[in-house]
Amino acid sequence: MKLPIGIEDFAEIRLKDYHFIDKSLFIKNLIDKSPKVLLMTRPRRFGKTLLMSMVRYFFSLDNREENRHLFDGLQIEKLGSSYMQEQGQRPVIMLSLKDCKATSWTLMQAKLKNRIASIYRQYRFLLDDERLMESDRRYFNAVLNEEASQVALENALQQLLQMLQQHYQKPVVLLLDEYDVPIQQAWEQGFYTDAIAFMRNFLSAALKTNPSLDFALLTGVLRIAKESIFSGLNNLIISSVIEESYPTAMGFTVDEVHALAEAMGVSHKLPEIKQWYDGYHFAGTEIYNPWSVLNYFDNNCRPQPYWANTSSNTILKQLLKNTSREQQNNLLRLLRGQSIAAIIDEGIVYEDIGSQVDALYTIMLTTGYLTSESISWGPAGQECTLTIPNEEIRGIYSREVLRHISGGESTSVLTRLMRNLLSGNAELFQQDLQNILLQMTSVYDTANKESFYHGFLLGMTALLVPQYEVQSNRESGEGRFDLAIFPKDKANFGAILEFKTAATEDELSGRAKEALQQIEGKEYMQAFVSRGIPQSHVFQYGISFCGKKVEIMM
Repeated sequence: MKLPIGIEDFAEIRLKDYHFIDKSLFIKNLIDKSPKVLLMTRPRRFGKTLLMSMVRYFFSLDNREENRHLFDGLQIEKLGSSYMQEQGQRPVIMLSLKDCKATSWTLMQAKLKNRIASIYRQYRFLLDDERLMESDRRYFNAVLNEEASQVALENALQQLLQMLQQHYQKPVVLLLDEYDVPIQQAWEQGFYTDAIAFMRNFLSAALKTNPSLDFALLTGVLRIAKESIFSGLNNLIISSVIEESYPTAMGFTVDEVHALAEAMGVSHKLPEIKQWYDGYHFAGTEIYNPWSVLNYFDNNCRPQPYWANTSSNTILKQLLKNTSREQQNNLLRLLRGQSIAAIIDEGIVYEDIGSQVDALYTIMLTTGYLTSESISWGPAGQECTLTIPNEEIRGIYSREVLRHISGGESTSVLTRLMRNLLSGNAELFQQDLQNILLQMTSVYDTANKESFYHGFLLGMTALLVPQYEVQSNRESGEGRFDLAIFPKDKANFGAILEFKTAATEDELSGRAKEALQQIEGKEYMQAFVSRGIPQSHVFQYGISFCGKKVEIMM
């Protein structure tokens, strides 16, 4: 079976006999619901561009007869003439902004000029239309030659819609893919205000009360607040990861994955696929990551973080720069398989990300780093219970979140630290922990507070999920231990850690020894014995801290 990995052109998939997960019922919904402007936001690599391509080939009047056969045998064709009579009846503009990435507004303007000029080039035949006014010809050539002013460029979509409608005497379908890429780039690179101002005018001119527009479909990763970019656009319909519309249009449903696994002859791999790539909930519908599922099959069913390797995870890195201690604790709870509650506002403005507590979770939900287990409306808005969707995304957190809270250390260093901890290499464990503490800029802000060090090491144990169970501040014997790591496989070793702080560096040894004696005196080992884990399989650590200094006794 030929799998269409990385192929985003619908015709190429159909003509070259690639396997196609039939999403053509989305066209039926478009026809039935007749949205004037539909914005669909989904995580990257979830099939947005392919969906747009399918819509283009269905509605475009160019090569109508050839395109008709692309839908042979698909669900939309099986619905009969009432829907297929809509095929090939409209002029269509499809514009993608996914390559519009730049480090300054000047470079971004050049990218936008080039991209819009390439679209105008496709409709160069309009210059031969006798009905075209001379002023329109001059405008067309200015855009075509990348000589248009910014004001002229802001009206380029609206003008092209008008010229095509005049030429064909039919309103035009506008497909705008990855509309938010220039805005995200602007936020990351520091020219957000300029980009927002341009995109607001660019989109409003084309979408707001435009008689030349039949309907518009926009896709992206993030919904940009209506007040900042879609101002005055009252005909906008939103389809997102939590809105109740078109939930199965992108991504693979449970039935689609099961059918694909059966066709590949690997139905026995379904539990592994579910563990690694399932877990998303779009408007309550269970969805698999399509990019990762296809790559999994194409790589002999080898589970790897395929989606994680398709970008630099810049959004996550940027967001983590502004996290509070409470947010970091929540992220660590997520890593340990727990859920958190948050208020979700999809109409977020990028500028709010650093100031609004829940903005972090909104962005992480819409970009695919979190999923919603439940949604309800409360006094403050949409209240969501959020979790990490699957094993693949957990790996991203292990790298990015732990690297952030450990002062920039790589996951390999953190993994080594945990490995030394669970193999009894106390000297190397202390050495790695000392190096991390020395690099952390926030240590002195919380110096000599045991809770800080406790929380920090508890965070590190997130790397051990799911092979170990980690418990903190639990009763055992005659007291409450600070941190215990229980192996799920009793052949492995566990560890118990007790923390103390010292007023001076001279007191470190004594405080570490005191912590170690507390483990024995309070009989904390009972927690392991009750699980059938012998004491000989448990490393006991007394750890003392003073500012950025640490001493460990085992």
